[in-house]
Amino acid sequence: MEGRLENGIDVMDALEETEEKLKEECGVFGAYDLGGGDVASTIYYGLLALQHRGQESCGIATSSTSGPARRVLSGKDMGLVNEAFTPEKLEKLAGDIGVGHVRYSTAGSSTRENAQPLVLNYVKGTLGLAHNGNLVNAPQLRRELEHTGAIFQTTIDSEVIAYHIARERLASKTVEEAVGRAMDKLKGAYSLVIMSPRKLIGARDPYGFRPLCIGKRDQMWFLASETCALDTIGAQFVRDVLPGEIVTISPEKGLTSDLSHALPKEKEARCVFEYIYFARPDSFLDGMSVYDSRILAGKYLAIDSPVEADLVVGVPESGNCAALGYSLASGIPYGTAFVKNAYVGRTFIKPKQKNREDSVQVKLNAIREAVDGKRIIMIDDSIVRGTTSDRIVHMLREAGAREVHMRVGSPPFLWPCYFGTDVPARDQLFAYGRSIEDIRAIIGTDSLAYLRKERLDEIVKHLGICKGCFTGKYPIEPPTEDIRGEFEA
Repeated sequence: MEGRLENGIDVMDALEETEEKLKEECGVFGAYDLGGGDVASTIYYGLLALQHRGQESCGIATSSTSGPARRVLSGKDMGLVNEAFTPEKLEKLAGDIGVGHVRYSTAGSSTRENAQPLVLNYVKGTLGLAHNGNLVNAPQLRRELEHTGAIFQTTIDSEVIAYHIARERLASKTVEEAVGRAMDKLKGAYSLVIMSPRKLIGARDPYGFRPLCIGKRDQMWFLASETCALDTIGAQFVRDVLPGEIVTISPEKGLTSDLSHALPKEKEARCVFEYIYFARPDSFLDGMSVYDSRILAGKYLAIDSPVEADLVVGVPESGNCAALGYSLASGIPYGTAFVKNAYVGRTFIKPKQKNREDSVQVKLNAIREAVDGKRIIMIDDSIVRGTTSDRIVHMLREAGAREVHMRVGSPPFLWPCYFGTDVPARDQLFAYGRSIEDIRAIIGTDSLAYLRKERLDEIVKHLGICKGCFTGKYPIEPPTEDIRGEFEA
């Protein structure tokens, strides 16, 4: 996506430089009120709770199970949930079943056409689909469909999934059977929430890369990427959708399950970065508290990489839990060294080159009274492209910090991700081709240490996880062609 030039600087590139953090592809949410009540406003609040998973676009699609056949109401737009949906827009989305989506693009351009949910009308009725993840075989599946006459409206792999489900439905007794047949062809990461005329369906890939859970409130059932969305709407957590499971919610049978695509436990490969950074700390993923995972990461950093200091601080917000864990294990006081401007969104007007404003400092500022004259241990969850760490360290030194020691709550990123995370090509990864000492010298800290790879299994209590971005060993053979949209206009 090309930006405008200001004084020779590409504004989009400059903005992306300040966005050091990785981004998840999206969050999904579904609701079905078996009592017949409208679900749009509840989906709206569920998506607000999942906004951290994607801020580029969002959408809601609803239908009335007792209304006219093939009538699906939908609204989607670029931007945040509270920007895209007004009370008036939500009132127009009447229906007792619906799906919602928040998106950040890791594959497929950032355009309104690529916003989800996708809605298909086909011979068997309607299909609304929201997808979290990336397929590694999406280009091949797309070409197969195109050669049989399929015409695509988007550049996202979610449309490939929707097409395959619709095609398989023609030879299947039920829509959930069609989902299962489509899953036989899909390779990669996917958590799906699907709305058919009278059923709400959730499906999770056999490796369980991306999270998905089930909730209930009175007669209303929910599917959500994270438990924090259930908490927001006052729903009771029922359980997680298991890796490889298809769950179906219908008026006749309530909740039913199909585990025919499940793999042995030892092959499960949840994205470990969900626990390190993506998920909200108040969520539980597959029974593991995200907050506890981050506390453990900090404790292990203190055990494995101790250093004498006066104060432990986190880079907000994602470094705070690990910083607290480091403090608890080391006995060094935990404090706040930064103020984050809560009113700066993902995009803001880039200060011109002639101005003194620094893009990082627009979002973050050091508290001089907290750090002046002190030895500081600064905890962050990761270093990806290395575009901001040196500026944050400089900020602490300018505020009077006597020493700055950095500890990172994940191992060095050395390999790209193909499963729904925008970990870029190897030559864009800061740690690739550099030693820890090289990195320390560049960012200007007195010492630097990362979480040991061996600790990853321990911070999730030995759940099956994918560590491919740290080790280069993936649970699925990586694609032979780029699927992450790095060079897409």
